[in-house]
Amino acid sequence: MAFFARSGGRWRSQRTSHHLLHRRTEAGTSHIDVAPLPPKDDRLVAIARLHGESPEAVQGGCHVRWLGSMAWDRAGENHQGETVFALIPTDEHGRQGKLLRDRGYAETATVAGQFRMDDEDGLELITTYETMRSRERFWFVSPQVRLRTSTVEGLSNTASLSVETRIEGASGPELAPSPLPEMALRQAALGW
Repeated sequence: MAFFARSGGRWRSQRTSHHLLHRRTEAGTSHIDVAPLPPKDDRLVAIARLHGESPEAVQGGCHVRWLGSMAWDRAGENHQGETVFALIPTDEHGRQGKLLRDRGYAETATVAGQFRMDDEDGLELITTYETMRSRERFWFVSPQVRLRTSTVEGLSNTASLSVETRIEGASGPELAPSPLPEMALRQAALGW
């Protein structure tokens, strides 16, 4: 929960995704809102019940919203969504356990995965979907900069790196991704 508390707020994410099948790289940008939630939040209770878990086992969670764009997007296509994470620790220190979600990212179905805090206090998330498996690692470079790596194996084989920068003083319900810089579009088109 300490990691989610540090992650609370609004972030601008710049991502480079490597599509292994196509042997090309794609740039993207998004805005992400993270709101930590207390254990008794109605949304966390509902997710625990949805997954057949005891709501009393939930130690907290967060609500995450995102809106982004990628260089290869078609007209009108966007990457927008939201999900709620519920954490159920399985060790005495709360550093690993179950991660319940009302919706996945690689696939939008309800999904349960695993979380683990590594020796460097990075958060690792492993999620197995029906047709693929994702592995992510988040860590802080500073209180204002977070890095994220991710791999997706299955129907879509990708590896990505995101640099997420905290947006200070941001408020309001609207998420608005910044357009991709021209250089990023050229790099994606050339496969860099």
